[in-house]
Parts: sequence; structure tokens; C-alpha cells
Amino acid sequence: MRILHTSDWHLGRAFHRVNLLGAQAAFVDHLVETVREREVDAVLVAGDVYDRAVPPLPAVELYDRALHRLADLGVPTVMISGNHDSARRLGVGAGLIGRAGIHLRTDPAGCADPVLLADVHGEVALYGLPYLEPALVKDEFRAEKVSHEAVLGAAMDRIRADLATRSAGTRSVVLAHAFVTGGQASDSERDITVGGVEAVPASVFDGVDYAALGHLHGCQTINERVRYSGSPLAYSFSEVHHRKTMWLIELGAEGEIGNAERIDTPVPRALARLRGRLDDLLSEPAYAVHEDAWVEATLTDPVRPDDPMARLADRFPHTLSLAFDPEGREEEAGSSYAQRLRGRSDQEIAEDFVAHVRGGGRADEAERAVLQGAFDDVRADDSRQETHR
Repeated sequence: MRILHTSDWHLGRAFHRVNLLGAQAAFVDHLVETVREREVDAVLVAGDVYDRAVPPLPAVELYDRALHRLADLGVPTVMISGNHDSARRLGVGAGLIGRAGIHLRTDPAGCADPVLLADVHGEVALYGLPYLEPALVKDEFRAEKVSHEAVLGAAMDRIRADLATRSAGTRSVVLAHAFVTGGQASDSERDITVGGVEAVPASVFDGVDYAALGHLHGCQTINERVRYSGSPLAYSFSEVHHRKTMWLIELGAEGEIGNAERIDTPVPRALARLRGRLDDLLSEPAYAVHEDAWVEATLTDPVRPDDPMARLADRFPHTLSLAFDPEGREEEAGSSYAQRLRGRSDQEIAEDFVAHVRGGGRADEAERAVLQGAFDDVRADDSRQETHR
């Protein structure tokens, strides 16, 4: 069985204020053409279909067109909601849409209700695990504690229990939206840390033949049976070295991964991160290759140059981000506030604030627990309000 695994479309997202809807439409075109040309048997979309809970109308229209085109091909599609999606909104009409072969899995309670497909070797059970906000689903799964590992583990126990009731030889696939240990993050994913921990071990998915993951934007292999497809487009300059692809997975007769092929997705424009003095950036011949790229420039001039953005735009007309890191300054003093925060979690930023107002003393263990509890409560409350809105 040939399975096309993709995720993290983030329909409606912009790139540094550049509208990406046209690029996202080109990706959908490419997806549909790949399904047709490569004789795909099932399409998997592992969450974050939209970029936010209430997406703009053009994004909804693109999503609607994508569903119609996939349904017209007659190829079953399984989608789950991610942490950016509103599960309730994405799941509206799921029963009716399912009749057209588009299976939306957005309700955690239904995670052990598979989509059953068949080929010459027998049945394949596809289980959809939507993003599980631990504080909201702990009771549903009777998890031992509020953590990603606990709720995912409990949900997988249900899936394994259902799989045990299926006929011998039934192969299994799980879609999930989570941060699995060993995955490499980028700047464009939303923090999902709970209780100071965001990652879950890959062993959570033991017992199934393939785990199609979403959330991390880089295509990567945790192990042969646990993979991230990554996002089809770059959504931050931290993804400058990503090769954007989808996985085409061949599931063999015994559930083995017969072949795993990366299918490249269309690149609307290359990314470039340039660093140096302004005059060097404007004169260095080696930078000519980046003249048509989206550029993030960090200027290291000791004194801030006059009108730097306009001057950069003369050579690099698609410059989207400009930062300053003057030579000769201490790192902390010379970096911007945004640079100092880059890559830091909400928890770490809050602890730094405590140290700042205290005059250098770090937050102790009890204070860190209070801060983490506050962040967990806010995240859960936001999700709860979205659920009932």
C-alpha cells in the first residue's frame, strides 16, 4: 500500500508579512498531481492544516478546494487536527465528509476508531490521534498525570487494544501531532511544553507499523517506523537548510516499510541568511546567488549604517528581515531583544525576568514550578475557551 504522508500545511500563514496563499495553492496542486502520478492509495495529513483556530476565508476556500480534488481522485484521505487548529471547527461535518473518502479525526475520544482500507494483502487500520492538550484530555484517557507522554501513552493503549481485536495480519498506521524525542525543532513551531517537558519517547508508538507525525517542520526520521514529513513550505529563516518534502511510504505485506521516498515540494523562493558589514554584503560577488532569495540580513557594522534596508534592497530586493549585531560588543549587550529571546521557551523567559527584577538571583525550584503551572493553566484555559467558543 502506497501512503503519502504530509503535515503542517498552516494554510493562511504568512512569511514575514509575505502572503503565502499562492505558494500553498501550488503545493496543493503538486500534492494532487503526486497522488495521481504515483498511484497513491492513501493520503495522510498529520495536523496543523490551518495556521490558527479561526483561519482567514481564502485559507478556508483553499482547504475546501483541496478536499474536493482529493475526493474526486477517489483516494482516501485521513486528516487530524494539530495544536494550531481548532479541533471543533476542523471537525464540523466530519461524518458527511467521510462519505466522500475524506476522514477527519479531531475528537480524542474517537482515536481508536480506525479508517479501514484494504489491498491484496489484507486490511490496513489507520488511526488518527489529534493533538492532545494534556490538561483537557487527562480525564478522557484516565492518564496518570498531566503530560504529553501520559496522554499519548494512554491513547496508544486504546489503539493497541482495538488492533488486538482485528483479524490476524492487520497492518496499522497512526497519525499523531506531537514532539517526539530526537526530533529537531525550528523557530516556527509553537511551544507545547507542559510541566517543563514537551517531548515524548518514540517508544510510545510501539506496536504499530508506521507512525506519521506532524508538528516539527523539518522532514526527519526518528526511526524507520516513526517519521516527520515536515511542513511543505518554510515558515521561518531557521528552516533555511530544510529540504521540503513529503514521505511516500510503501507498506509491505507484513507491515514492513518496503520503501520510503522523499517527494520534493515546490519552493516559491529560496531563503538566505546573510551576515556581515553592509558594504561587504553589497559588494561580495559570492552573494550574487542570493539576489533573488528571501533574505534575513544581520549587519555587524560597529556603527549602524544610514538607510540600511533601502541599500540592501537595491541588491537583495526580497530582504524581509534586518538585524544588527555590531562587532566588538559583548554578545548580550550587542544583541537585540528579539535575538536574546530567540529559541527560548516561555518558561525560560519568565525565569530570566525573575532573575532580572531580583538583581541576579535565579528562580528556585519552587518558583519554577509556580511559573510552569501558570503557563500550563493558561495554555489549557486558551484551549478550553476555543473548544467552547
